[in-house]
Amino acid sequence: INPCFFILRVVKFRRTGESSRSDEDVISGEHEIQIEGVRTELEPIELEDGAAVPKEFANPTDDTFMVEDAVEAIGFGKFQWKLSVITGLAWASNYAMEMMILSILAPQLHCEWRLPSWQVALLTSVVFVGMMSSSTLWGNISDQYGRKTGLKISVLWTLYYGILSGFAPVYSWILVLRGLVGFGIGGVPQSVTLYAEFLPMKARAKCILLIEVFWAIGTVFEVLLAVLVMPTLGWRWLLILSALPLLLFAVLCFWLPESARYDVLSGNQEKAIATLKRIATENGAPMPLGKLIISRQEDRGKMRDLFTPHFRWTTLLLWFIWFSNAFSYYGLVLLTTEFFQAGDVCSISSRRKEVKAKCSLTCEYLTEEDYTDLLWTTLSEFPGVLVTLWIIDRIGRKKTMALSFFVFSFCSLLLFLCVGRNVLTVLLFIARAFISGGFQAAYVYTPEVYPTATRALGLGTCSGMARVGALITPFIAQVMLESSVYLTLVVYSGCCLLAAVASCFLPIETKGRGLQESSHREWGQEMVGRGSHSPGVTRSNSGSQE
Repeated sequence: INPCFFILRVVKFRRTGESSRSDEDVISGEHEIQIEGVRTELEPIELEDGAAVPKEFANPTDDTFMVEDAVEAIGFGKFQWKLSVITGLAWASNYAMEMMILSILAPQLHCEWRLPSWQVALLTSVVFVGMMSSSTLWGNISDQYGRKTGLKISVLWTLYYGILSGFAPVYSWILVLRGLVGFGIGGVPQSVTLYAEFLPMKARAKCILLIEVFWAIGTVFEVLLAVLVMPTLGWRWLLILSALPLLLFAVLCFWLPESARYDVLSGNQEKAIATLKRIATENGAPMPLGKLIISRQEDRGKMRDLFTPHFRWTTLLLWFIWFSNAFSYYGLVLLTTEFFQAGDVCSISSRRKEVKAKCSLTCEYLTEEDYTDLLWTTLSEFPGVLVTLWIIDRIGRKKTMALSFFVFSFCSLLLFLCVGRNVLTVLLFIARAFISGGFQAAYVYTPEVYPTATRALGLGTCSGMARVGALITPFIAQVMLESSVYLTLVVYSGCCLLAAVASCFLPIETKGRGLQESSHREWGQEMVGRGSHSPGVTRSNSGSQE
């Protein structure tokens, strides 16, 4: 072989990794090689026939890269924008709308079917029971069989039982069907897992936080749909029409690729490379050149992996943080109604004594003013998202969660004062803004802290603990409130104060850290070094290849 000819053939490979394949390409078995320049002084080595070839080109396939390298090199582009809309659709249709129905359906059935108060409350609780019981299962399915698989099944499940709910003839039927809807909703957080695994590090926190915008869109849409449908068609059509957006998401799921990180961990190198090339093509960015590192791990999605010495404290602290988030968030929603109806905190006790004298079957249909209040309450969460968005990459994930809990706790303590209606409204809105922002910060931190092998399971178990908090909070915000307003406020304030401390004690800060591919520490340490110093994969500050 003529050494000069060999050099010319290698130099033909461009930055994008595309070239005209030739006999030499077939012989080498690899054509994705990046050549960063030809030195004037190269050390020659001897071939079998005695011809000298520069050492720089002796083994052109030494360059390696990980999925993290590829995602960072390709950057944020058209593919991520599409994925953001699809993930947001899942968040709005499968989560926000179905949860917003609870506040609309309960008073309607209370009046129409003459249900006692405990049966009305059970309609809400059964949805959270379904979510709590299924969250870990959906996480396990997503780790074992793929993020896309778990998400598709949960969405189709929710669609099916959501439509059937509209045909429920009696209370017992709708109770069971809404519980099954909650079982399907428990899989929605896996959309965040899939979403996060395609996001470059610099954009990850902002993009996951902005999913909260779709929550607001979903709830606003549900309220507007109720305004149009309830007076004429009734609650059955509202349930059926509210489930239809899930059908749109189910169709769009065919566009969704499986996570390249999951494919790498399951040993599907070709699928992972094909997915990364598809993203690079859609974004108009070059692929990293070289070999994709594969670390096959058969044992995935096991609960014991969450309690290894490296993750034990992280898991336990996160469970309490998620519990406190849901406990406080839904508790504040219930307390807001109670406080507004009483006028101020000091009037709660006297008002409760009057209400006890009324028949438990007394009911009132939702009015236009009620729907307006629901809209304003939903829109009050936007400031929380904006504040969290501004600080999360400045002070870190742990401090953001701690700050959110602390502000909520402080506002709860200020309610001890007999403040007027205007000050009460300001304190409640500040508290809700920060607790909702803290919830979103937890959604950013949790997928970042766990490796690919247990990421979906970790998020699923945390979501399950959140539902435990949502189940308990009505007994505090409604039952305990009848006995003591101040004891109720102390419970919420104390819980969030402990959660703030727990956030500070989390062992790992994920700000500026890439997603971990494997739970094997030795492999992870080695790959971090190789990913940072691979000779053929270098990046500039803008994320493109140099």
